[in-house]
Amino acid sequence: MQNSKGYLYLCCLIFAVLVSLGNNLSCLAQENIHLDSYLQIAKARSPLLREYRNAIASLSIDSEKTRAGYKPQVALVSTNMYAPSGKNFGYDQTVTNGGQFSTVVAASKTFVSQKNLQTQFQGQRLSTDSIRTLSAIAEQELKRSITAQYLTAYGDQQQLLALAEINSTLQDEEGLLKSLTQNNIYRQTDYLTFLVTQRQQALQLRQMRIQYLNDYANLANLCGIVDTTAMNKKLLLPELRIAEFPAEMNSAFFARYKIDSLQLDNTIRLINFSYRPKVSVFADAGYNATQLHTFYQNFGVSAGFSVNLPIYDGGRRKLSITQMQLSEDTRSGYHQFFQDQFAQQIAALHQQLNATENLAGDIDDQIKYSKGLIDVNAELLKTGDVRIPDFVLAINNYLMAKTLRTQNQVSRLQIINQINYWNR
Repeated sequence: MQNSKGYLYLCCLIFAVLVSLGNNLSCLAQENIHLDSYLQIAKARSPLLREYRNAIASLSIDSEKTRAGYKPQVALVSTNMYAPSGKNFGYDQTVTNGGQFSTVVAASKTFVSQKNLQTQFQGQRLSTDSIRTLSAIAEQELKRSITAQYLTAYGDQQQLLALAEINSTLQDEEGLLKSLTQNNIYRQTDYLTFLVTQRQQALQLRQMRIQYLNDYANLANLCGIVDTTAMNKKLLLPELRIAEFPAEMNSAFFARYKIDSLQLDNTIRLINFSYRPKVSVFADAGYNATQLHTFYQNFGVSAGFSVNLPIYDGGRRKLSITQMQLSEDTRSGYHQFFQDQFAQQIAALHQQLNATENLAGDIDDQIKYSKGLIDVNAELLKTGDVRIPDFVLAINNYLMAKTLRTQNQVSRLQIINQINYWNR
């Protein structure tokens, strides 16, 4: 009699725990959340993407600064120096003239060829293209990491729902089994075996809830948001499809190698232009006098030009070009290696995807057979014609099959996510 009371107390305790967990799980369907919502938030809040946007804007300003640097430069220059002298004191007058007082408006302009100027502008455009490429790759990486974490949290949530379904089934059958045990149709050891299984499933449910909360928190952290309402969210299954691969010239991952090559070529041309003649003209107007009190008598103007023509630099030009050629050889090696890696990785991902998709049908069949076996055992349980260990085994097989389906489904989407990462 005391054993029966103990079993009854244990049943009531487990029932209270399951009711509490059921209340917590009931809020899962309160708000439907799509993957795109997290992707948009992450993209808007990413400090790295903002840095790239600002860098591109800064480079456009550099282009304007370069253009402005070749326009006439005008400045007001005022130099005023007085050198007093006396007996046995003062600087030599032939050196200082007693002072110098000058205030002029000076203008100057440097002339370069149009090709030189266009080459400089092309270098700045290539720098902009390089940052745009890095920004595109960073955006792809952000999208991949957010999608991967979302799928992980989605898998946790589906597993959580599967465990809740199993616990609900066990809870529904617990009352019937208790009645049958009291009527001596089942032994108390069978009833205890059932309760132990029920309690184990309840513990797994709690553990999965903790894991889901942790993975959802990681998702929120990646997006740069504060969100502690994971149990109020229902993560919807994303419809991921394999995107069409762009031509190599349009792929950000390949474009960076092309841009690097163009930048090296542009640098060589700038080196060659630096050895072309440079012509500058200048002019000024104002006063320039040695005596301040007669400055008004020394107003005037001047103009001139300068030419800079490099003749010999000790071979630095050739050495600089050789360095650029070595850099190009290094870039070419990395490019070829990446091409080989890219082809191998894409082929391996498609192979994994085919294997995963082929497994889906067999898993669905296993779930159908396992569910059917549970239904049959549930009917036999009413008449005491099924062994409790067999019923528990059927439930565990059903849970295992549903877990495998969730894992296979998430794995398939994770593989597609990896493939689509390269499709930009």
